[in-house]
Formats: sequence, structure tokens, C-alpha cells
Amino acid sequence: MDDQNIWRKIVDGDVEALRVLHEKYYYPMWLWASRYTRNRSLAEELVSDCFIKLWEHRQYIIIEKSVKSYMYLMLRNQIVSHARKSKRDLVVGFDILPDIPDESEIANNEFYVSLYRTIQRMPEQRRRILELAAFESFTYKEIAAQLNISVNTVKTQMGRAYQFLKEELDPNNFLLFHFFVKRHSA
Repeated sequence: MDDQNIWRKIVDGDVEALRVLHEKYYYPMWLWASRYTRNRSLAEELVSDCFIKLWEHRQYIIIEKSVKSYMYLMLRNQIVSHARKSKRDLVVGFDILPDIPDESEIANNEFYVSLYRTIQRMPEQRRRILELAAFESFTYKEIAAQLNISVNTVKTQMGRAYQFLKEELDPNNFLLFHFFVKRHSA
């Protein structure tokens, strides 16, 4: 079902259609918001607020072109609004905030959405170790200190995390992930 049909059903009060739209855009929007907040929970809150506002104001919103673009415009406005209220939570200034992403940029996020969903299926400690190493550039020694575990445990869990990703991701996506990640040693 295309976005315009989903939107028509949402306007008519179909909660299932809202769930479909949420499933389709939540993670890409969360990734986009995370780049500017660098705060996972804040990004989750801002994206969730977009869906709540969309539902609450569905009778008054007129979307003539792209539902996706409208959602990203809402999210951008949420980020800017939050930044005005709490300047410390925004990593970049207003002048650096980009325009709403175009279709190709959103499509490029599909890889990251797939990666994020795969990582979320890992055991909690392994997931946290991988996130600290891959996305926050911590060394194995820094991870061990922060999580109060041994460096060998970090190495073992990282090996298992990479093996899991190798098995679960498309081979091209695994290579892309591997390319972007800086490997750290103790």
C-alpha cells in the first residue's frame, strides 16, 4: 500500500494504518534525528512526538505530495523546537541543520535501518559493546573500564557480534558496515 492510501486511512481514523506508517518510517526518522541530537532517547522522543501529533491533528493536515517529506518536515521542526528550548541537547547549530532529506538520502538509510534492527536482536551486553566500539569509537580498554569487564570479555563479545552480523546481514551490507567501523585494539 502506498503512502497516500495509508494517509487516507489514517485521516479516517484507521489505527492499523498509523502502525504501518510508523513501521515504515520510525527507524529512518530516528536515525536522521540521532545525527543531530546524538542522544538516542531524545531522538526516540522527537520521532514519537511526530507520530502522536500526526494522529492527533490528522483531520486538519493536508498532505498533497509526499507523506514521507511531510513526516521529515515535522521531525525537523521538532528538532528545531527542542533546540530552542534546550540548546545543550543539539550537537549542531541551527545554521548547520540540513534541509529535509530527499528520497535518495532516505533510501540510503535503509542499510542503517537494517543494521540497527539486526543489532537490536543481540544480547544486551554484546550490543552495548558493539555500539561503544563501532559508533562511539571507544577502544576495547575504554569499553572494559566503562562496563567494568575485562578486555578479553570485550574482545570475545566483539568477535561474537561480528559473527552474528556476518550471518544476519546481506554480505554486501556486512562489508559496508565493516568498511565504516574503526576497529580498536586494547
